[in-house]
Amino acid sequence: MKELQYLNKYFAKYKYHFLFGILTTIAAQIFSLFTPKLISESFTLIENHVKNGKVSEEVIKMELMHNILLVIITTIIAGFLTFLMRQTLIVMSRHVEFDLKNEVFRQYENLSQNFYKQNRTGDLMNRISEDVGKVRMYVGPAVMYAINTIISFIIVITYMCNVSVELTIYTLLPLPLLSYTIFRLSQEINKRSTIFQQYLSKVSSFTQEIFSGIRVIKAYSLEEQHQKNMADLSIESKQKSMSLAKVQSLFGPLMIALIGISNLVVIYVGGMMYINGSIKSIGTIAEFILYVNKLTWPVASLGWISSMIQEAEASQKRINEFLKIVPDIVNKNRERIDIKGSIDFRNVNFTYDDTNITALKNVSFTVNKGETLAILGKTGSGKSSILSLISRLYDTTGGEILIDGNQIDKINLYDLRNSIGIVPQDAFLFSDSIKNNIKFGKENATEEEVIDAAKLAVVHDNIVNFNLQYETILGERGITLSGGQKQRVSIARAVVKDPEILLLDDCLSAVDTETEETILNNLLEFCRNKTTIIVSHRVSSAKNADKIIILEGGEIIQQGSHNQLVNQEGYYKELYLKQLSEKELT
Repeated sequence: MKELQYLNKYFAKYKYHFLFGILTTIAAQIFSLFTPKLISESFTLIENHVKNGKVSEEVIKMELMHNILLVIITTIIAGFLTFLMRQTLIVMSRHVEFDLKNEVFRQYENLSQNFYKQNRTGDLMNRISEDVGKVRMYVGPAVMYAINTIISFIIVITYMCNVSVELTIYTLLPLPLLSYTIFRLSQEINKRSTIFQQYLSKVSSFTQEIFSGIRVIKAYSLEEQHQKNMADLSIESKQKSMSLAKVQSLFGPLMIALIGISNLVVIYVGGMMYINGSIKSIGTIAEFILYVNKLTWPVASLGWISSMIQEAEASQKRINEFLKIVPDIVNKNRERIDIKGSIDFRNVNFTYDDTNITALKNVSFTVNKGETLAILGKTGSGKSSILSLISRLYDTTGGEILIDGNQIDKINLYDLRNSIGIVPQDAFLFSDSIKNNIKFGKENATEEEVIDAAKLAVVHDNIVNFNLQYETILGERGITLSGGQKQRVSIARAVVKDPEILLLDDCLSAVDTETEETILNNLLEFCRNKTTIIVSHRVSSAKNADKIIILEGGEIIQQGSHNQLVNQEGYYKELYLKQLSEKELT
C-alpha cells in the first residue's frame, strides 16, 4: 500500500464525496439488516402459534403482512441508499482518474528530451491509460466495496452477537483461514500483475512503432516477419495474463466454499443449541443463516478487492516512477520579461547525458537583434545542438548563454520559448487540418495571417490545389504531404507566430534550389528586425547571412561573412566551389 499513499491527496480533495459515501453505506447496511430480524420474528410468531395456538390465524396473517410490508419498504430504502453510495464513490473515482491523467500528462510535458530518448512511446501511453485505469478501480470499486465490507462486518457481527455470542463464534471460525488465504493470494497477484503490465507496455510500444514505420516495413516486405514478432509477443503477454487470471480465479470458489461451511455450521450447531434449549426459537437459526448470507458478498468481494488493490499498487508504482522524476529543465524565474532577441554564447560546452557525446566545445559567438547567423558543418558537428540550447531543450554543461544580456536559465522559460519560432530538422505535423497545423504557432491567428504565412513559405499554391484546401486533414505525422511540403508548412507555422528569434534547422533540405531561393528571399524581408539562425548544408542558404560560423567536431573552425570565408582556404570555400560546380552541371 506504500505506493498507493500517493493518492491520499485526492481522497483529501474529494473528502465530502468520500464521507457522504461512507454515511450512505452505513445507512444502507442498517436498513438491509431489518429483513433478518423481521423474518426471525415471523418464524417465532408462527412457531408460537403452532405450539400454543393462543393467537388466531387472522392476527397471524396481519402480523405477517405487516412484516412483509416492512421488509419491502426497508429493502427499497436500502437499495436506494446503495445507489447513492455507488453514485458518490464511483463518481469520485472518475474525478480522481481525470486529475491523475492530467497530472501524468503535465509531467510528460515537463520532462526533458533525455527522458523521451530513454522511454518508448507505447510504454508512456500504457501508463497514462491502462495503469491509471487500474488505479481508478482501486479508488472507486475497491474502496467502495472495502468500506461496504468493513461496515457490513461490524454491523452484522454486532447483530449476531446480540442474538447469540456462542453461535456467532462458531459461525466465524472459517474467517482466520480466509484471511491467511487472501494474504498469500494477494502477494502472488501483485507479482504477476506487475509482470503482466510490463508485457502490456511492450505490446503497446511494439505496435506503436510498427504503425509509425509501416511505410518502411512495406517497402522492405517485412510484414510476415513483424506479424510473427507480434504473435510471439502477444503469446507471451497472453501467458502472463492467463497466469494472473488463474490466481484471481481461485478467490470466488474459495469464498463460496467458506460461506457454505459457515452455513452448515449454523444449521448444525444452531440445531443442536435449539434442541438443548440454548436458543429459544427456530427463527434464530433462520436469522443467522440470513446474516451469514449477508456476509457472502462482502467476504467473496475480499478477494476481488484484494486483487484490485494489488493491481493498482503495481500500476501506481509504475506511474510514480515517472511522477517522481525531477525534470532536467525547470523554470527558475516566474517573472514576465520581453525578449528582444540578442544571443551571446560564451565558451559553451555541451555533452549529451544519454550517450556521453560532447557536441560543443568552447563555442563563442554573438548575434545581435536583427542579425542573421548561418551555421554550417558536417553531420554531427553540433549545429542542431546550438539551436536546442537556445530554445533551452537542454542546459549547457559548461560556459553560459546570454539572451539580451541575461543568463538563459534565469529567464522565464515560457517567455523564452514564446519568443522563439523553430523549424526542426524533422518536420513534424499533427493529424489535423493544414490550417490548424499552421495556427499551432499562433492559435488566434486569422485566416489572412495563415495564408500570408503559407505564401511566404511558398506552399500556398500547393494547398489551394487540394480538394479541401486549408481544411485538408493530414495523416499521422503529416504523411499526406511530400517531404518538401511538410518542411514549408513547418516554416509557415513558425512564421505565423511572428517570433523575435527564428531558428531554422536545415529546413530546406527537401526543397529544390529555385523554391529555396524564393523562400530565402521572403525570409530575408520577414527577418529584417528579427534574430535569425540558419543551420544548413548549403552555401545558398548561408550566403546572405550577416555572420557565418563553421563547426567541426563541436568547435568553431571558421567564422566571418560570405565574402570573407569564400576568399579563405578552408571548409566553406571548398563547399562553395563544390556546390557551384554541381549547380553549373545541372
